[in-house]
Amino acid sequence: MNIVLAGASGFIGSALRERLVAAGHPVTVLVRRPPSSSSERGWHPERGQLDPGLVDGVDAVICLSGAGVGDHRWTAEYKRTLVDSRVNSVSAIADAISKAARPPGVFLCASAVGYYGDTGERIATESSPAGKGFLAELCRKWEAAADAASPSGTRVVNLRTGLVLGNGGLMTRLRPLFKLGLGGRLGSGRQYMPWISLADEADAIMFCLTNDAVTGPVNLTGPQPVTNAEFTRTLARVANRPAVLAAPAFAVRLALGEFASDVLEGQRAIPQKLTEHGFSFADPTLEGALRSVL
Repeated sequence: MNIVLAGASGFIGSALRERLVAAGHPVTVLVRRPPSSSSERGWHPERGQLDPGLVDGVDAVICLSGAGVGDHRWTAEYKRTLVDSRVNSVSAIADAISKAARPPGVFLCASAVGYYGDTGERIATESSPAGKGFLAELCRKWEAAADAASPSGTRVVNLRTGLVLGNGGLMTRLRPLFKLGLGGRLGSGRQYMPWISLADEADAIMFCLTNDAVTGPVNLTGPQPVTNAEFTRTLARVANRPAVLAAPAFAVRLALGEFASDVLEGQRAIPQKLTEHGFSFADPTLEGALRSVL
């Protein structure tokens, strides 16, 4: 498959690009700087611009672009950055697809389980309704922008990703704390953490790419979501360190501001579509996934 990939330099994108190239798929990477190789093409998502010729006749387009949700405090300015970096990028691609003489067969677009808001004990499948809050609204706009490519006959898949465990991302922050014995639950610890290993994340995207029966929202999460308290205990056991500390909710809110709501709330999301379509997880358990990382 000839594939156009946006967001290839990120934590997930770099792993996915390696997997695609290893599988023999030619990959054209969209970059916002001057291209430095024959496999790169420039684009300007902040202007909503992508040359339709770049997607004309290709088999698939994948967009994983977006500023990091936890990289900064959620000031009004950074919240605009979070929205614009996602919606503008996806809108530019969807517009290019609609103008292409030969639209791609599939458009895979990043989203997040934050779509469901705080689910508490309730299980969230792809058919569950959208939740409330900034992240839920962001995901709704994100997915609506991608769905604009559907009238062109392109299969659209919204990749609702959970917390990805690998050598980067969340584990970059947690690993040193737990190795020093400073890890602990956040708030009540009852909020669910819908984790997935980086290997399964990349494999699941590949699965959605090549399986024509998969369409619409897909939860990219492990089959066994756990609470924050259980995640903390498991990570401490794997790291062979104590985890007796706890960060009370008020302290988390003081440190993180509005972003604390995403940390103190969670989604008990399960990968119903992946399971129904026969996807096999390499890391079905949290302990196995953490041992692979650590």
